[in-house]
Amino acid sequence: MKHPVLGGCIALALVAGSWLQSNAQSDRWQQRVKYKMDVNVDAPANKFTGKQHLEYYNNSPDTLKKVFYHLYWNAFQPGSMMDVRSRELGKIVIGKTKDGKDVYDWDNRVRDRISKLKPDEIGYQKVLSLKHNGKPQSYKVVETILEVVLDEPIAPHATTTFDMEFEAQVPVQIRRSGRNNSEGVDFSMAQWYPKMCEYDYEGWHPTPYIAREFYGVWGDYDVTINMDKKYVIAATGYLQNPEQIGHGYETAGMKVKRPDGKNLSWHFVAPNVHDFVWAADPDYKHITQEVDGFTAHFFFLPNDTTKNTWPALAKRIPNAYAYIKAHYGAYPYKQYSFIQGGDGGMEYPMATLIMGNGTATGLYGVAMHEWMHSWYQGMLATNESLYPWMDEGFTTFGEEHVIYATTDSLKGKWPMEDTYKGYFRLAASPFEENAMTHSDHYNTNYGYSNNAYRKGAIFLEQLGYVIGDKVRDSGLISYYNEWRFKHPNANDFVRVMEKQSGIQLDWYKQYFIQSTKHIDYGIDSIIPKGNKTTVRLRRIGLMPMPIDFMVIDKSGNKTMYYIPLTLMFGEKPNEDPSVKRVVKDGWYWTNPTYDLEIDVPFTNLKSIEIDPSQRMADVDRSNNRAVAE
Repeated sequence: MKHPVLGGCIALALVAGSWLQSNAQSDRWQQRVKYKMDVNVDAPANKFTGKQHLEYYNNSPDTLKKVFYHLYWNAFQPGSMMDVRSRELGKIVIGKTKDGKDVYDWDNRVRDRISKLKPDEIGYQKVLSLKHNGKPQSYKVVETILEVVLDEPIAPHATTTFDMEFEAQVPVQIRRSGRNNSEGVDFSMAQWYPKMCEYDYEGWHPTPYIAREFYGVWGDYDVTINMDKKYVIAATGYLQNPEQIGHGYETAGMKVKRPDGKNLSWHFVAPNVHDFVWAADPDYKHITQEVDGFTAHFFFLPNDTTKNTWPALAKRIPNAYAYIKAHYGAYPYKQYSFIQGGDGGMEYPMATLIMGNGTATGLYGVAMHEWMHSWYQGMLATNESLYPWMDEGFTTFGEEHVIYATTDSLKGKWPMEDTYKGYFRLAASPFEENAMTHSDHYNTNYGYSNNAYRKGAIFLEQLGYVIGDKVRDSGLISYYNEWRFKHPNANDFVRVMEKQSGIQLDWYKQYFIQSTKHIDYGIDSIIPKGNKTTVRLRRIGLMPMPIDFMVIDKSGNKTMYYIPLTLMFGEKPNEDPSVKRVVKDGWYWTNPTYDLEIDVPFTNLKSIEIDPSQRMADVDRSNNRAVAE
């Protein structure tokens, strides 16, 4: 993270509320913001007004002649890009039900609901005035993007200020944010304020909002929310006035004295985050759980289900965090909030909105997915519009492993089985696309979700097959240490793993992510040769891979024959020292076959198998194994 004033490249970590220098990170520059916002909420009218003071630090080497803001809630209006896009995708048939009915490519949360919103149900964000360094600016609104051509450009390494007055109407809850969600939460306030777009080494990212992903500028938030005192508010950041608020925020021995009047002013401060979310409901129950160095907060509407499932969730967090910390890095803030709200699950810095009335198993699953986003969206913060497979995929990988490692009934099972099955269905369909496709520009919701979540997760699981699980896991910690509070891209991740493993991996990204070529290997023929046997292996698919080949003789002796891919210029370590391993010459990617000589007579073979771990995403495993008759 770059220091906002000095522009120097230093790494920072949050310790006891202050930022301390730590080990050096990559030297890519980062823009920085500092928001101070004060909003007044008219809850009965579902509207609010706000004032925003923004300090903007141009740490880039470029002169900025314009800036852009996101106005996300303008998407919740009939005829918007989000509305049209949802209805157009809903016309695409992606399959059939068991009784022969067409299955359409709807996002069932959105469908055609936006087109039916009435004027008092739509969302909007209106900028009433905007000043740059105290001077009024002209601006243009293109639906969810505000374009501001500056009267005075921002010089490289300069600091500047913007002051804005705005008003907003909270939309009926459809996607992520809004009022009166299906479980009865009054306000889910995500994407609620005019937000400066990110400018990075690739330029501006004024991405229109059509329901998919986000990308934000690192900064500090100081937010005051003035609202009817009957509401309990959960938010990103640290509450600064718990002695006036109560509602479970107060510490032991603190006396709560609320000011007179109808409203309360909730003052939150959030350091080094790239967004700010809040939610409000009069009936929120607030409980906490101390974890390793921070406090987990839980806000939910109590009923016969949640009164049991949410406290149970709280008790599971310390065990889950122990696994997360060991495998993905430490959580750097002093609190995290799990908040009932939204339309499923959606991550934000220091908080998540999740649906909360389901089973204990379902609640734990969605909580772990959204919390893992604190690493791969909250801290590592890849541009998830450009690289959704790194955001959703890496998060899915982490979620699955955390759940399986911390659930007694699942321990010892392979966590990724269903994820692979979903990818295989995608690969067999006409809807697979290059996983480097911009998240908004996938042709189908089906293709996007399977590429981003499943194929992205398999990229990491299969990477363990290529370089070894232990090497990959240590690489994930190195990735966290080097790139947290930055915006790493795909090549940045691959370079970390190359350094960790000593193996070239550019081919792996190019084939598996940048193409739709599939992996398919098979046993072509078995030829007796005296005291030995030659097995001809065939690459049927277009993506080359290294090969683990297990041989078991009739006495039960196991030997793993390892065939590296020559493109790797290296080999993975032996993952199981209890099994004899024989390293063979590399397989050239141009060659469709490879003759493997094994030191077992044909008559003594019990079984042979390509990739017994099944981590390789081989789309047809029916020809991977042969057994003695």
